[in-house]
Amino acid sequence: MEYTQLIPLAVFGAITLGIWALLTAFTSKDSRASERLDFLKDPRTRPSESDGSNPNSVKGALQKAAPTLSKALQPKTDLEASALKVRLANAGFSSPNAATFYLAIKTGMLIAGLVLGGGVGVVTQGANMEGLTALVIGGGLGFYLPEIVLIVIRKQRMERVFLTMPDALDLLVVCVEAGLGLDAAMRRVSEELAESAPDICSELNMANMQLQMGRPRREVLHDLGVRTGVDDMRSLVAILIQADRFGSSIAQALRVQSDSMRVKRSQMAEEKAQQTAVKMIFPLVLFIFPGIFVVLVGPAAIMMIRNLLNT
Repeated sequence: MEYTQLIPLAVFGAITLGIWALLTAFTSKDSRASERLDFLKDPRTRPSESDGSNPNSVKGALQKAAPTLSKALQPKTDLEASALKVRLANAGFSSPNAATFYLAIKTGMLIAGLVLGGGVGVVTQGANMEGLTALVIGGGLGFYLPEIVLIVIRKQRMERVFLTMPDALDLLVVCVEAGLGLDAAMRRVSEELAESAPDICSELNMANMQLQMGRPRREVLHDLGVRTGVDDMRSLVAILIQADRFGSSIAQALRVQSDSMRVKRSQMAEEKAQQTAVKMIFPLVLFIFPGIFVVLVGPAAIMMIRNLLNT
């Protein structure tokens, strides 16, 4: 084996060893005194027996390495940090450390993409411009893959919340008209629709928990609309806030919002039904029309070819 063939393997090994050294530095074991000081500064990092988190385990090491990995991608302003938290909340990740873990995952995927892309580029193309292109492509894919996954999860969850809102509103109207207060009605809805609408029930449970902790109802309802990210939920929250402020009937406001949402959902179904004819053009032209054309024109074409050959 020539030395020129060993150069790509040596470069790949050097990159891998460098990444391993960085991860080892991030997850290095601290002294017991440093760990106790970290627990005192942030009680949320204290391990508990219920979740089984241990600083010396893999999960504990990842939790300790997450702040360091995410430091380079931390938002520079409070507005950017708030926007990131809202996007994660819309996708269902409402924990306080969700942004830190998300940015740590992006950094880890970037490093993994660089290692994988660089290794593939160096092994297949060598240490040249093509290998550098593979390195850049791998890093870009690794960096933007968590963003794409977050967009998909966020869109699917918002759609599920929107589709289950009319049913939840109908049950909420029944509970309020039966004499329950808004807090008790929300709790009852979250219990009844826990299996069919888990996303909206989890948001209602969180709102109930915040109300029990003493937060003002206006702030709790506003956060509910922001966490879901659905426009209809924001409209419902605005109506409930106004009804609570001016003392109007909450049941009537809920009924009006439920009727409007049901009409909107029926209009969306009619719109999709009208779009069916246009969307069917492409399958017809690409798949069905060629088969029909062969069946109808094929025999005539064969007869014409035979007549031309005989003449």
